[in-house]
Amino acid sequence: MADMDNKDQAELDPADLEDVEDVEEEETGEDVNSKVPGFVRLPSARQLTVQMMQNPQILAALQERLDGLVGSPSGYMESLPKVVKRRVNALKNLQVKCAHIEAKFYEEVHELERKYAALYQPLFDKRSDIVKAAYEPTEEECEWKADEEEELTEEMKEKAKVEEEKKDEEKEDPKGVPEFWLTVFKNVDLLSDMVQEHDEPILKQLQDVKVKFSDPGQPMSFSLEFNFEPNEFFTNTLLTKTYKMRSEPDENDPFSFDGPEIMGCTGCTIDWTKGKNITLKTIKKKQKHKGRGTVRTVTKTVPNDSFFNFFTPPDVPESGDMDEDTEAVLAADFEIGHFIRERIVPRAVLYFTGEAIEDDDDDYDEEGEEADDEEGEEEGEEENDPDYDPKV
Repeated sequence: MADMDNKDQAELDPADLEDVEDVEEEETGEDVNSKVPGFVRLPSARQLTVQMMQNPQILAALQERLDGLVGSPSGYMESLPKVVKRRVNALKNLQVKCAHIEAKFYEEVHELERKYAALYQPLFDKRSDIVKAAYEPTEEECEWKADEEEELTEEMKEKAKVEEEKKDEEKEDPKGVPEFWLTVFKNVDLLSDMVQEHDEPILKQLQDVKVKFSDPGQPMSFSLEFNFEPNEFFTNTLLTKTYKMRSEPDENDPFSFDGPEIMGCTGCTIDWTKGKNITLKTIKKKQKHKGRGTVRTVTKTVPNDSFFNFFTPPDVPESGDMDEDTEAVLAADFEIGHFIRERIVPRAVLYFTGEAIEDDDDDYDEEGEEADDEEGEEEGEEENDPDYDPKV
């Protein structure tokens, strides 16, 4: 037994041993005055574990060891008989075939998305016409049954109607739904961080955002189309962003396949009006001559934060090798593109009113309430335990 203990200690890092010894000394020091001479009560395993988990040095050492285990074999496979290993290899080959079938499944899902996008589009076109005042909806189309909590009495409805009429008389009749897409973007945290104050006058001119899927037989991709009315900032009326996707297992790592992934994206050239390019800014710097001591002012043009940088993403090298900053920028870009496609375009009016955001918040609140309930249940169980001592 002593030999086993010595072996275990030999395998531990000396720094870890020092930390463990310190914890034991602190715990054992409390019972030095025990009634039995020379007897020292060792801490329980639970107490020792708690103290170890509170020691940052031990936690760091454990984390380092765990990091070293990631991706390393457990040793169990090596211990299997050769005939069993052969059968496991056969199971893995079956799994690869499953991954290829799953890839075909996602390709068909993409076809379905394309099919139903054509069914949605007439509704989205009508939405666009209402927003940009190309179509005025009928009274019947404007009727909306409010939720029970939003229902008003006839008297309140009449009063609200009179107030609205007064407001309409005081100001000009607005056309369509002013600042629709700007409001949508500012209501979504993921996009509002991109929108700068100098972007807003341009985004007020944004009339529609569409999603276009790749044609049948073409490589899987989707494009985001931003339609602008003529404006003083650039001559384009259409800005596009295309995302290339892949839905096939990697030959070198087929088990990592988890559905289609975005492989890259391309933006478009914005034809800025002279002096209106908000993605660039001019700064002035003073430079002092080392010999003569004279000072001169130098003007430099540098990149400026703007929503419209979205249309000039970094290039993905063919080798796939990128630095960490580029990887982070592209990862964020892919997330934004996917979110616009999956959530913003299909449910734009709900992000305009804030209802979609409230739904998202409710989901998070429910998780929190469940966690609170679980904690409450645990506390209740402790109180019902006859051995439970609240002072401990």
